[in-house]
Amino acid sequence: MLSSDVIERILAALPAARVGLVGDLFLDRYLDIDPALDEPSVETGLTAYQVVGVRGDPGALGTVMNNLSALGVGQIVPLTVIGDDGEGYELRQALAGVCGVEASMVIVSGERRTPTYTKPMVGGRELNRLDLKNRTPTPAHLEDAILARLPELLARVDALIVLDQVSEGNCGVVTARVREAMCAAAGGLFTLADSRERIGEFRGVAVKPNEREGGADILGLARRVGGPVFCTRGERGIDFAQPGGVEAVRVPGYRVAGPVDVCGAGDSCTAGIVAATLGGATFAEAAAFGNLVASITVQQLGTTGTATPAQVRARWAEVEAAG
Repeated sequence: MLSSDVIERILAALPAARVGLVGDLFLDRYLDIDPALDEPSVETGLTAYQVVGVRGDPGALGTVMNNLSALGVGQIVPLTVIGDDGEGYELRQALAGVCGVEASMVIVSGERRTPTYTKPMVGGRELNRLDLKNRTPTPAHLEDAILARLPELLARVDALIVLDQVSEGNCGVVTARVREAMCAAAGGLFTLADSRERIGEFRGVAVKPNEREGGADILGLARRVGGPVFCTRGERGIDFAQPGGVEAVRVPGYRVAGPVDVCGAGDSCTAGIVAATLGGATFAEAAAFGNLVASITVQQLGTTGTATPAQVRARWAEVEAAG
């Protein structure tokens, strides 16, 4: 489905492309622990892990942004809500370092906490993650603020990505009200939505569930949503279905040797699919390009990886050489 010519056409289109994003922006905070420095706590007797490095990266919606930036997308415009807190400050600092991101539509509110995944790391291995999320409904006036900015966002971009990361209903950015308004307003703009718990509630847009989220009946999901479905199935690739189709089509993945880290693979695949559509690819080619990008990022251990144009070309050369 892919060829060198298709890949070059996709990559050539990205510097002039503009992508909007709506959804939950997290801070990924990595704590690098040196076990050689472990100390017993005088107070509890438990082992006190010693942190020797702290890294803060944009996560969730930010992982998609990181991947779009690495691929070379010229302008990336997120519409989201974060907290007016220390994590929010750290997240804004991290966003400033992502090439192409224009952050004027990031809403900062003292009524919300900045969602944060804290990841203790030992030798590249992630220990139990510590999650900080909002577990109360998003205030109506913040929904109003999101919806007030939505028309301007849609007018400025060539494609839209939606990420509903928060499992608790109506506690994140993509509430029922925001989802309904966004689907109605997207019109002919290519929109790809991803949701952990509510993928079947989108209407008239493309959706990208994983195997658990999409279920067994991908064709039925496409008909219910009224848009294309890209269902990721790990190393097996993507099952693609259209609302008017008669069966789902398997777009094979690309075999990877050695250890893998699948954290963020779905987000990198999302970025790849949308990037490919901006380069004029068919949906099948876009699914294959998403698989190719994910096959690069899963080989980056202990982090949510990204893929640059040079890495895409090198990976494709490996695929072609392997026959």
